[in-house]
Amino acid sequence: MVSRKKAGGSARAAPSRTIAFQGQPGAYSHLACRQYFPDMMPMPTAAFEDTFAAVSDGKAKLAMIPIENSVAGRVADIHRIMPDSGLHIIGERFLRVNHHLLALPGATLKSIKRVHSHVHALGQCGRFLRKHGLEAVVHADTAGAAADIAVSGDTAQAAIASELAGDVYGLKSFRANIEDAEHNTTRFIVMSKTASRPKRNNGPVVTSFVFQVRNVPAALYKAMGGFATNGINMTKLESYMVDGDFVATQFYADVEGDPRDTNLKLALEELDFFTHKVTILGTYPADPFRFGK
Repeated sequence: MVSRKKAGGSARAAPSRTIAFQGQPGAYSHLACRQYFPDMMPMPTAAFEDTFAAVSDGKAKLAMIPIENSVAGRVADIHRIMPDSGLHIIGERFLRVNHHLLALPGATLKSIKRVHSHVHALGQCGRFLRKHGLEAVVHADTAGAAADIAVSGDTAQAAIASELAGDVYGLKSFRANIEDAEHNTTRFIVMSKTASRPKRNNGPVVTSFVFQVRNVPAALYKAMGGFATNGINMTKLESYMVDGDFVATQFYADVEGDPRDTNLKLALEELDFFTHKVTILGTYPADPFRFGK
C-alpha cells in the first residue's frame, strides 16, 4: 500500500509553504512543483478550477499550471479559467517530459499487453507502443493510470507516466524516455494571489495578457500594429471562443517586455484603443529555457 505521506497528498503544511497542482500525486505538474519549489509542499487538486481556488481561498500560496506542451499544444480550459481567476502570473517554468513504462515489479515486457495513460501521453509514445504490439487504453490522466495499475495486481497491465509516479505507487520502470519526440516539453506558469513584478533591468521579462477585439473589419490587424511599430516581440498569440459566441473572440498573448517600458506602454495603449477588456495577467522573469540556456 502506498503511504499517504509518500503520495504527497495528505501531509499538511502552512498555506505559505504550499503549492497547488491539478492531478494525482505523481503527475507531471507534481514533478514540476518538486523540481522548482523543493521547499514547498505540493497539494494535489481534482480539477483546474480547484487548483485556482486553492490559491484564491488561501489554502495555498502558489499554483503550478501547465499551459502548453511542445507536442500536444495548449492545455484545454486554462485560457478560459485564468482571466477571471483573480490570480496573477509571477513566473514560468519548463519541464522536459520523460515518459516511463511503469508496471508491477512482477511483470515483464512479455507479460505486458495493455498500456494505460492520458490520451496525449499515449499519442506521444505511439512508436514505442506499435513496436512492441501494446494496446493503448485511454485514462483520465497519467498518474491516475499508474495508481490504478498499482492496485490491480495484473502484470498484463502497465501505465505511461512519470518516474515520480512509479516511486509514489511502487511501480517498476521497464523503459525510460519512450516518448517519440526528444523536444517534448511542457511550459508551466506559476500563479499567485499577489502580483509580483520583476526588478528593473534584471534580465528579460514576459508580459501575458488577454483581450477582445471589436467586431469590425481589420480590428486585429490594427490592434497588432502598435507592437510592430514599437519594436515589441510577440512570442504567442492564440484565439479562442468566448461564451459560445462565434463573433466574440478572445486572444491570449505573450510579449517580451515590461509595461513600465515606454515602447510596451505605447503598444498597450494602442491595443486598448482598438480592443476592449484588455487584462494584464502578469509580468514575470523569462525562464532561461526560452533562450536555450
